[in-house]
Amino acid sequence: MAHYSIGELARRTGLTVKTIRFYSDQGIVPPADRSPAGYRRYDADAVARLELVRTLRDLGIDLPTIRRVVEREASLPEVAAAHAEALAVQIRTLGLRRAVLAAVARRGSSPEEMDLMHRLARLSADERRRLVADFLDAAFDGLDSVPGFAGIMRSMTPELPDDPSPEQLEAWVELAELAQDPAFRARLRRTAEHHATEHHATGHPIAGHPTAGHPTAGHPTAGHPAAPPRPDAAALARDHARPALAAGIDPASPEADRVVAAVATRYARDRGLPDSPEHRRRLLTRLESANDPRRERYLELLAVVNGWPAPESLSPALDWFTAALRTRLPSAC
Repeated sequence: MAHYSIGELARRTGLTVKTIRFYSDQGIVPPADRSPAGYRRYDADAVARLELVRTLRDLGIDLPTIRRVVEREASLPEVAAAHAEALAVQIRTLGLRRAVLAAVARRGSSPEEMDLMHRLARLSADERRRLVADFLDAAFDGLDSVPGFAGIMRSMTPELPDDPSPEQLEAWVELAELAQDPAFRARLRRTAEHHATEHHATGHPIAGHPTAGHPTAGHPTAGHPAAPPRPDAAALARDHARPALAAGIDPASPEADRVVAAVATRYARDRGLPDSPEHRRRLLTRLESANDPRRERYLELLAVVNGWPAPESLSPALDWFTAALRTRLPSAC
């Protein structure tokens, strides 16, 4: 069997003599024998061992574990599986760090905001669920018996995948921060209560609720099949304002009169009310509550986290209609 000096072994493997001598001293690649002059000599098995050691070191495996592998004290598949799992944890940790740093850089966050985002990014799956449950309870607690609200709550629940993309991680960090905003919670609660009050007054389930994050949210639930859903204020305003907006009609122009009248009349009729200035002021309040940029941002982030298509923006249509409605209220004259 051929034997190699440490210099020959270095040339064959591309490793330095110093590195091979270190591995040899550690017992990972022991010499096969020694020359009469006492120099170490290695066989073909040493070449194979060194190739394996170099590969394992490149993969980040520590020397004690490598020694166990080459000495057959641990199987290579077992070691590979353990280190693959450890790398997965490291990759996730690095992904979380990247999400926080990217959000800080994009938003120009303060040190306090960065600390909050860092803590939100490190939440466990159970901690994330509790945070979301607390947010949804703040907005909908006591309203889940109203037809449509249970579906709305489900449609607003973020579900971060086990292996999220960098974009999903970054969206989760921002969404979780937004969900803890007391002002946003209070606005969402007021909007939900407005719709619950109208449901109890009319007995109709709610369709097109502006807080919904999914097209199916707000549909009638089991046990409430009789009453057909009616569009809410935001859905009515959106559907009537879009054509006017696309046609370039000025909200203050006479051409906008018929759009405002159509929405106000239909909204009043569905609720058994006359179309009055008081009714229109109430309608304006509902629309301004629904047309919250934080709500829209939440739904955008929710779609990224859950892997849904990006939601269509309500803001352009609602901006147009609220401007048109406001100019026609007596207080604006």
